[in-house]
Amino acid sequence: MKIGTLFGIGATLALLSGQAFAGAGHGAANGIGEPGKAENVDRVIEVEMDEMKYSPKSIDVKEGETIKFVVKNVGKLVHEFNLGTDEMWDAHKDEMRTMFQKGMMTMKRLNHAKMMEHGMMHDDPNSVLLEPGEMAEVIWTFSETAEMGFACNVPGHREGGMVGKIAMNHH
Repeated sequence: MKIGTLFGIGATLALLSGQAFAGAGHGAANGIGEPGKAENVDRVIEVEMDEMKYSPKSIDVKEGETIKFVVKNVGKLVHEFNLGTDEMWDAHKDEMRTMFQKGMMTMKRLNHAKMMEHGMMHDDPNSVLLEPGEMAEVIWTFSETAEMGFACNVPGHREGGMVGKIAMNHH
């Protein structure tokens, strides 16, 4: 009986922390760094998104470094560049599914009017959601972190391998 009770508490805490992640803009204060300022950019890295892959697949960063990611969708489908962790992406998955179900997006287009209507603008500082041919920037200052990377949370894409790695270089 006690094991079941403990499990129930653990599941509740896990659920609550997932909601906290979702409410915290999918990034800031989760130990992955914070939005950077344009005047502090140390480096510019171009990232291309194509069907189920990023180029480059892995990016080395230094603690405290501010990087401007210039992200371009060169594919034929909507893709996302989202800096985060598995836990953050898992928490974001339901929001992306809802965006599909409510007609805010299709595999090839974003419906910005419907996104505004539902109050789901997908304007977090650690993430960009782009239609084919679109380009956007993400400026991020990295803090020391264990496991993080970038992924596409369009349903089926991360599962299809659309994930990249951020490697923290301590030198």
